[in-house]
Amino acid sequence: MRATSQVVEPNKVRLSVEVDEAEVDRVLGDAIRSLSRQVRVPGFRPGKVPRQVLEARMGGAVALRSEALREAIPDFYARALVETEIDPISAPEIDVTAGQEAGALTFDAVVQVRPLVPIPGYAGLRVTVPSPKVSEAEVDAQLDRLRETDAELVEVGRPARDGDHVTIDVHGTLPDGQEAMAADDLLYEVGSGRIAAALDDALRGAKVGDVLAFTSSLPGAHPEPGREVDFRVLVKDVKEKKLPAVTDEWAAEASEFSTVDELRADLRERLAKVKAVQAQLSLRNGALAALADLVEDDEVPEVLVDEAVRERLQELQRRLDEDGVSTAQFLEMTGQGEDELLASLRAEAHQAVKSDLALRALAEEESLEVTDDELESEIEAMASRLQLTPQVVRERLTRAGRIAAVRSEQRKAKAFAWLLDHVEVVDEEGAVVSMDDLRVDRSTEAVPSTEGPVEGLEEGVTHIDGAEENGSEQSGAEAGTGVTKGGV
Repeated sequence: MRATSQVVEPNKVRLSVEVDEAEVDRVLGDAIRSLSRQVRVPGFRPGKVPRQVLEARMGGAVALRSEALREAIPDFYARALVETEIDPISAPEIDVTAGQEAGALTFDAVVQVRPLVPIPGYAGLRVTVPSPKVSEAEVDAQLDRLRETDAELVEVGRPARDGDHVTIDVHGTLPDGQEAMAADDLLYEVGSGRIAAALDDALRGAKVGDVLAFTSSLPGAHPEPGREVDFRVLVKDVKEKKLPAVTDEWAAEASEFSTVDELRADLRERLAKVKAVQAQLSLRNGALAALADLVEDDEVPEVLVDEAVRERLQELQRRLDEDGVSTAQFLEMTGQGEDELLASLRAEAHQAVKSDLALRALAEEESLEVTDDELESEIEAMASRLQLTPQVVRERLTRAGRIAAVRSEQRKAKAFAWLLDHVEVVDEEGAVVSMDDLRVDRSTEAVPSTEGPVEGLEEGVTHIDGAEENGSEQSGAEAGTGVTKGGV
């Protein structure tokens, strides 16, 4: 079999495929043997039905050959994709040009491919990330949180203020005289807003013995939220939190460190790791978003967006099924309608496709290529994750016409790594952030690795396996290429 490709119009390619007569004859023989096992003809055992009888039942030799070709063309097409390294984004338009009745088979397959989009200014992108540097004030705040666990409530003679704890009797009455709330000796933190916003306003500046009267609505957690209630509150005492002194003795009791300096050093190190990871994630997301913004919306093929929406809907349905939640329940819980959900998913899908196209364009601009050795390494890694042999994974990807997709995903990973190395990184104040500041420790990379499972392809490998084992009418090659047997 031989295959060539030719660009016929923007974002469309014609594959011209030629299959030798000998290979067509082998395909025809396989089809006859399969039909012979399946067809039940009186007087003949399964598998022993003569070819002439099968031809008669199928409507003649040409009809039998046509059926065999309909079964075989999807596999020929998938092999042509591998040979030409075309990565289609839509089902092909197949046109058999010769060999329908006899001789060698030739056919054309016109497919849509991703556009090569312009990304002007990609080399001068700037990304803002949260500063990875740790200030002494942040260490102090972490130290205070630790001190909070050992705090004591101490009565004070001054008026109450936010953060104080007051002991109160609180009673609320509805306009009809029904009691809506009643609590005695309630320990309440001023400013917490747990009962009603007006309560905090009344307590600020209150002293022991004060009786407070005000009207406010019930909070959202109440069985009847929003109803107006007349409150009467007696302030019994006012206490403030007294934090323990920051001493070596306290540090030894509150932590595994013997001194405050050691404790502060540990808090600083932990904060640095957290802030570095936050900055790393912000860099990755921000750099990809900035690159995607260079792609014009009208450059995005709707067929890719439609497919991305379909994948998101399938993933959402899978998660809902796992949680035992119906779509209607999910919509009710999230407070959105079906149209709103679809619009949200479509917006996400559109942005994801823009990112995909932008990375592919960057790989092209910078001539980032994937060697055969790198491709083989990825296949071996996929095989390890799927607990299959590399040969099995390679064969399934080849039959599905997905080798080019694996290589494309690797090129995208290289493009993403290039992008992270070349964007200008600044903090919220506009100060340049060194990549060294994004390291969690000296043994890790400045940013998380871009390597990982080739998105969307490993599932395809297992799907190919499932199609074979379950005897599905759609083969793995068809699952990857969009050609359905019998549909030529």
